[in-house]
Amino acid sequence: MEKPLMVFQTDFTYKEGAVCSMYGVVKSVDRSLEIITGTHDIPQFDTWSASYRLYQSMKFWPEGTVFVSVVDPGVGTARKASVALTENGYYIVTPDNGSLTHVDREFGIKEIREIDEGINRLKGKDTEEVSIFHGRDLFSYCAARFAAGIISFEEVGPAYPSEDIVRFPILEPTVEDGKISGIFEINDPNFGNIWTNIPLSVFREAGFDFGDYLQLRICHKGEETFSRKLLFHKSFGFEEKGEPMIYNNELMKISLAVSQGSFMEQYGIGYGSDWTVEFSC
Repeated sequence: MEKPLMVFQTDFTYKEGAVCSMYGVVKSVDRSLEIITGTHDIPQFDTWSASYRLYQSMKFWPEGTVFVSVVDPGVGTARKASVALTENGYYIVTPDNGSLTHVDREFGIKEIREIDEGINRLKGKDTEEVSIFHGRDLFSYCAARFAAGIISFEEVGPAYPSEDIVRFPILEPTVEDGKISGIFEINDPNFGNIWTNIPLSVFREAGFDFGDYLQLRICHKGEETFSRKLLFHKSFGFEEKGEPMIYNNELMKISLAVSQGSFMEQYGIGYGSDWTVEFSC
């Protein structure tokens, strides 16, 4: 059988040798395993972003792909090290610290197992007394053994109830009196765009369409930080360079951008449940 691809994401960056060590562990288990980098630039300790980035890209990979997600501020503590099987056929090797939230909500977790460190932890190489690098010694090693077919999913370790998975609360958008309200869930850090939790379908149901100018109001902790009418359109080229606009992003969520600029930098906007957004005609 063809071996599954392995996709890695962490908050480690490439500034030192952590990622290289993780990939070396995989290749030491089985040189034929194919490793693909998702991202190693998740903000430090940001398990919410780790959760979102899994949801953002997972469904575009072949079924059976093994994702290794290591954003682990609780490394070495009682938090579970897990391997989850999603309802749509993907595997995620990750600390159970909220990083499964969006995938569970969008696709569902079919089964989850806690990694048995007695069997599926790297031995030798002076790693036994290391408690701070489960990305290398536990997650990469266990994921590689599983992807190589050395162990089955059942041999990862004992299953535990999906109700015990650590999840962040996810707020839903609301529609009331011709206004659509939501939050900024995440950003596009390279271009400075900001993504809401409001699906395009909600805009359509409210009668909003491409080419409309909509009133936008942004608040941070209840205090208004931005209020202006903006163009809502399919892509950035419909607005003048340097001007803000509303658009539909690649995940079919309503988002904000500055044409050939950064909305986040230009207007000092962040993301998270403290940042609320409201659209109206």
